[in-house]
Amino acid sequence: MKRTTGIGLVALLVLTSCHKDVGDDAVQTIADTPFALQLPPGFPVPVTPVDNPLTTASVQLGKALFFDPRVSRDGSISCASCHFPELAFSDPARVSVGFEGRTGFRNSPTLGNVGYHTAFFRDGGVPTLEQQVIAPIHDAVEMNHDINLVAALLRNEEPYKRLSQLAYGRALDAWVITRSIANYERTLVSGWSRYDRYLQGDLTALDEQELRGLQLFTSADLNCTACHSGFDLSDHAYHNVGQYLDYSTDPGRQRITLQPGDVGKFKTPTLRNVALTAPYMHDGRMPTLKHVIDHFASGGLPHTNLDTAMRTFTLTDAEKADLIAFLSSLTDERSLDQLP
Repeated sequence: MKRTTGIGLVALLVLTSCHKDVGDDAVQTIADTPFALQLPPGFPVPVTPVDNPLTTASVQLGKALFFDPRVSRDGSISCASCHFPELAFSDPARVSVGFEGRTGFRNSPTLGNVGYHTAFFRDGGVPTLEQQVIAPIHDAVEMNHDINLVAALLRNEEPYKRLSQLAYGRALDAWVITRSIANYERTLVSGWSRYDRYLQGDLTALDEQELRGLQLFTSADLNCTACHSGFDLSDHAYHNVGQYLDYSTDPGRQRITLQPGDVGKFKTPTLRNVALTAPYMHDGRMPTLKHVIDHFASGGLPHTNLDTAMRTFTLTDAEKADLIAFLSSLTDERSLDQLP
């Protein structure tokens, strides 16, 4: 179906905004307007594609789809099955469990601030947030479905039928599904932690232990900020941190580029809400922040592609506790979900 434009779209929006389904409290029918995205002080506005403006109806539609298990073939797995809202939209399982209990080979990371990324998955194999939506739906291990069949199943149901027309001027289809879920994910902004309040001038936001941890974090000896910097505490680049000598099970970025120099490189995760997003590393092999700190203190295994920023350092048990306390201060004090 062609996308409705011009006068036809205006008429559609006016007509749609005059109706409300009785009993539909989950999603309110309103004239589609730009979504009032709340951003922490100093954060840039996420860039959205020209064909997918961030609107209220598109975000509402995306959220409904995100939590609907019918996007999977057997109706048991939703996006939220691997991205738990209470855990900053991450997965507590070492590797995520999908269709019929099948397990993948990577841990599902937080979706916090994903709207700022320029490539997706831990190897950066997908260039847009819209395209990222397709992969788990079609993956045999994850949802094992067909996005076109998902659209056919849901398009005549509410709130999908109404919101799809309101947001995009067309019936629910694969194009609408990818764009609306992407827009909901763009609203999952992380930046309301005690650490942020401290940066904004509230010098009481961090206690003495957390301040000692911050000093360690920013020290030249630990070199954490070589990769974990900026408002998202990530350079969004790809690094080999010497977790293994043999990456044949998962070569990381090399799966995409086919370059030997990219073996074992994975995208730097954000440290925001890191106290909530265990287990750690691309394969979830490290269960606690202490395990992560011990690994980086060792300097990593001497893989050929080991990042030059990796270096050994020594911390006492008290200093490790200080550093973990600081990392815990990066937890948001409010939900990432901006929809009621």
